[in-house]
Amino acid sequence: MTVYLVGAGPGDPELVTVKGADVLRRADVVVYDRLSVASLLDLAPADAERISVGKTPGHPSMPQDQINALLVARGREGKEVVRLKGGDPFVFARGGEEARALLEAGVPFEVVPGITSAVGVAAYAGVPVTYRGLSTSFTVVTGHEDPWAATETDWDAVARLGGTIVILMGVATRAAIAERLMAGGLTPDTPVAAVRWGTRPEQRTVRTTLGQLATVELEPPVTMVVGAVAELDLRWFEARPLFGRRIVVTRAREQASELVERLHRLGAETIELPAITIDEPDDDGAALRAAADALRKGDYRWVVFTSANAVERFGALLRDARDFGTAKVAAIGPGTADALRRVGVEADLVPPRFVAESLVDAFPPGEGRVLLPRAAVARDVLVEGLAAKGWQVTRADAYRTLPAEPSPSALAEARKADAITFTSSSTVTNYLQVAGPDSVPPVVVCIGPVTAATARDAGLTVDVVAEEHTIDGLVQAVIDALR
Repeated sequence: MTVYLVGAGPGDPELVTVKGADVLRRADVVVYDRLSVASLLDLAPADAERISVGKTPGHPSMPQDQINALLVARGREGKEVVRLKGGDPFVFARGGEEARALLEAGVPFEVVPGITSAVGVAAYAGVPVTYRGLSTSFTVVTGHEDPWAATETDWDAVARLGGTIVILMGVATRAAIAERLMAGGLTPDTPVAAVRWGTRPEQRTVRTTLGQLATVELEPPVTMVVGAVAELDLRWFEARPLFGRRIVVTRAREQASELVERLHRLGAETIELPAITIDEPDDDGAALRAAADALRKGDYRWVVFTSANAVERFGALLRDARDFGTAKVAAIGPGTADALRRVGVEADLVPPRFVAESLVDAFPPGEGRVLLPRAAVARDVLVEGLAAKGWQVTRADAYRTLPAEPSPSALAEARKADAITFTSSSTVTNYLQVAGPDSVPPVVVCIGPVTAATARDAGLTVDVVAEEHTIDGLVQAVIDALR
């Protein structure tokens, strides 16, 4: 077994390397610090041991010699150990000391390089560390050491070298650093870009000069870029439409990934606070199993699906798409139609508007039996509407939604958010049941009119309803509401 010294990158979890993600997925133990990306811990197996050695409120970080001993001990137990470190493990991260301890102890180890914040953070701030005509080199230096008592850094030489200077961990010593660099020959008007929490949704870039650096309010962690390139402003990360916005996602966790991913790509920070969980119906699926058997016998002319959940639950009971036989299939919207495609079925009918009323309008009149796998609690618009058109509708509970139990910390974060998204009536009622109206952020965005009506009936002010009742439509509605 091996100890892997893995660079997590500067903050954006998508910047971890393919190999870094691979070793995390098979880790027995993950040892991580404050600058590690928390979401990367989710890549490790659920039963992996997770050990924090970084600073937490009220608790100092574990001393380096104890971290070294911990890695050696876990490695000798024959376990796959990942030491997850922010940035690159060999760039001001003391990975070299850990590697030496493992080597001297005879414990096998590998180094998995990561994107250092010296380059990655600058890029996310729109500052290239080299640029033709401005800088042909860059120097990375730690600001952790007192510049006036420096024994390892010749600040005068750094100033004379020219090019770009990238300073890590220099917030507390920035006044002295600026003074030393100016004493070494840099002018007070030398541009500086100071980037806090670079590559993360909370990234903030402060533009200043070397002469004013001491007066600028900064809190760590900050990467400072000094030199002519710092005057360039090739912003892209902070220019995304939802950058810096915090949005609550109330969808069930197993369904939330698409919405969360879309919001992240647009710059938002998401607070996943599922209002519902998806569970077996009260009869443990007996009616659904009986409906699947009847479908195989050819008892139904149509099968109507109103959610991806129903498709997934019902599809799991079928051998494959041939079990539908000659029955036609209707889907209430494109999300449900996509779920059908995943089980090899193309919907014969998708209404122009993705609500039950539109599906009733689009459904042909006729005779025979229609199967409706659905949530245990649902409106009867479809049942009554199809019956009025001559059909016999068989309802089969595919699942039921139950209120989730969010943690107090998650509720506290939700209260500070900019907006909340609701994707069904059940997410509205259950969120209010577990969180209360005081935990609703100032902007409420609903996926469709039925969900919006439920929210209004509960006393909420709905700011935007998605024109297209899909995840894409909901995301656009969030952009419109927060623009």
